[in-house]
Amino acid sequence: MLEKVLIANRGEIALRILRACKELGIKTVAVHSTADRELMHLGLADETVCIGPAPANLSYLNIPAIISAAELTGATAIHPGYGFLAENADFAEQVEKSGFAFIGPKAETIRLMGDKVSAKDAMKLASVPTVPGSDGPLPEDEETALRIGREVGYPVIIKAAGGGGGRGMRVVHKEEDLIEAAKQTRAEAAAWFSNPMVYLEKYLTNPRHVEVQVISDGQGNAIHLGDRDCSLQRRHQKVLEEAPAPFIDEKARQDVFAACVKACVDIGYRGAGTFEFLYENGRFYFIEMNTRVQVEHPVSEMVTGIDIVKEMLSIAAGNKLSFTQDDVKIHGHALECRINAEDPKTFVPSPGLVKHFHAPGGNGVRVDSHLYSGYKVPSNYDSLIGKLITWGATRDEAMARMRNALDEIVVDGIKTNIPLHRDLTRDEGFCEGGVNIHYLEHKLAGDKH
Repeated sequence: MLEKVLIANRGEIALRILRACKELGIKTVAVHSTADRELMHLGLADETVCIGPAPANLSYLNIPAIISAAELTGATAIHPGYGFLAENADFAEQVEKSGFAFIGPKAETIRLMGDKVSAKDAMKLASVPTVPGSDGPLPEDEETALRIGREVGYPVIIKAAGGGGGRGMRVVHKEEDLIEAAKQTRAEAAAWFSNPMVYLEKYLTNPRHVEVQVISDGQGNAIHLGDRDCSLQRRHQKVLEEAPAPFIDEKARQDVFAACVKACVDIGYRGAGTFEFLYENGRFYFIEMNTRVQVEHPVSEMVTGIDIVKEMLSIAAGNKLSFTQDDVKIHGHALECRINAEDPKTFVPSPGLVKHFHAPGGNGVRVDSHLYSGYKVPSNYDSLIGKLITWGATRDEAMARMRNALDEIVVDGIKTNIPLHRDLTRDEGFCEGGVNIHYLEHKLAGDKH
């Protein structure tokens, strides 16, 4: 097993990684910015290193500072968590060139799957179902672009090849708008992602967002941990997730599981990862692969009993997968509410002092959070302050436990989106299951579903 792991992240995921390391007897190094001196996991780590001032580009995105901290403390491996440098191939490469184990995929795998065009090509080779589209970059030649649009059929969506986080995409409903939309998206892609390449895909009208959790050891062994439904989204950001995804065609589900596992073996994938799909009319369409642990990984852990982070650590140490697909059994149902420090109506961030924090409890309740009474939420980073997860033998039981937990949780001093989650877990449409990715936006806008 690894001797000492540097955790190159903050907040709840840093605490999650630290706990897994402690269970395995691995020493830990917690890095932090000057704004994060009060983070909970710093007091639990074996060593701490300040890597820079509050702005992320001067601290959590500062590759030389992180690698220097690893050298200074004698760390043997670096876990990037999610966000920040987690899917930065250059970081993964520099970590390994500096003699440390990178707890994640190889740099070339991150590059392959980070570019949506090459990722789609790789998935086609592995027989993973993809969205009909331009089969590569959308040509700048106008006639060719228009012909592709006609063949795919409107509406279409133009996406930046290097995009993410809901940026760099435009829906086009009619042919006469295609060329101008492509030009605008190219300009945005160049500005935001330093890559002007765009591609075109069929725009699915009412899809669901369903993803498949995988773990692969890079030694020819790969497994899946079932699927998750992440359709409740606002501005392409997930709000509430569940596992397994309700009302999925069983043959389509098993076929896509097999294809994802095959793809992991084909590309030599190492570590935990997630294949993200749109699901509509009984069919899956690949959109991207996240080459890291995800915010919503706990729901997969709750229904399988498998610790994804501990498995990542074991694989990074050079071990093979510690279990086979036959060992994976899906039991019951799990839900996760992302708790954000934000106004529940305007969604404006709400940093500040947490005067009082009380975590809910009870059977099947899990809280992944770095909050404590007296903690000051800084204004410099993402507003996620915790995740509330419940498990039940059935979806209804998991939902009832989530309602109870949301009624019990107390976060005083700052505004949070807990009232939104209380509303969602009592929403008739969501409680029935199987809502599409536009459902929450329509609900917030007061539209009839």
